[in-house]
Amino acid sequence: MTLLTQEQIVARLKVLPALPSVVCELLASFGNEDMDVGQLARQISRDQALTARLLRVANSSFYGLQSRVATINDAIVLLGFRAVRGMVLVVSVNSLFRADQCPGFDPQAYSRHSIGSGLAARALALLTGRNPELAFTAGILHDIGELALASCFAEQYAEVLAYRQQHDCSLVVAERDILGVDHATVGGLLCDIWRFPPSLHSAVAEHHAPSGAMADSLADITHVADAVAHSLGLSHTADEMVMAVDQTAWRRLGLDGEKIARVLQPVVDGMDEACVAFSG
Repeated sequence: MTLLTQEQIVARLKVLPALPSVVCELLASFGNEDMDVGQLARQISRDQALTARLLRVANSSFYGLQSRVATINDAIVLLGFRAVRGMVLVVSVNSLFRADQCPGFDPQAYSRHSIGSGLAARALALLTGRNPELAFTAGILHDIGELALASCFAEQYAEVLAYRQQHDCSLVVAERDILGVDHATVGGLLCDIWRFPPSLHSAVAEHHAPSGAMADSLADITHVADAVAHSLGLSHTADEMVMAVDQTAWRRLGLDGEKIARVLQPVVDGMDEACVAFSG
């Protein structure tokens, strides 16, 4: 057992590479309706590596555009600013971690589950009248606490993964038993450091306990999307467990069996294309 204090965690998280300046500006745009979208597009375009990745994603079959996207401006016009903003966040944030250095951590399984959760969150948002692009971003990023732990505390997190297999328990239980903290809490601390907007902070920090979040928060959709992705076994791991759904989140979203059934097929249908787009 290797209990981690909040001070230890925050100290390690602060050593992670800083977010690119354009990502910080995009995070600030969540609370500013007067942002100059053209200026942000020019800033993104100055980062050639980021621009290349974004254009590859935008031109993937996942988005199904009829014409090829040649510039960030084109992407914003054809897909919308919110979709491109989400792409930037997902591509930039996930590239900062080296979780492959943690024995037992499966980056491909992590990526598949995150993408499946993103697809489920988007489908749930469309079903319940919420912002689908923000929900998609939250779904993909909801488990960044896992990446942070596997990157910053590789040896300790390897103990968690081994404990989970030995005791056939959920990842959250294993994290709490070994580290005294779970990945949702760690993700919330990272959101504080990186100044994520409240909506994304809630989705990350409270996706395993959405009943404690504010009503109509993104945590409800992210929690149910997480459960949907697990129930469909999208990570393709032998030990994936079905996750219990918080009834408060379920009721607040107004879900029932018929509605949730309408979410499943779009997730399954979109997985392969989304994985090609976002896992490259």
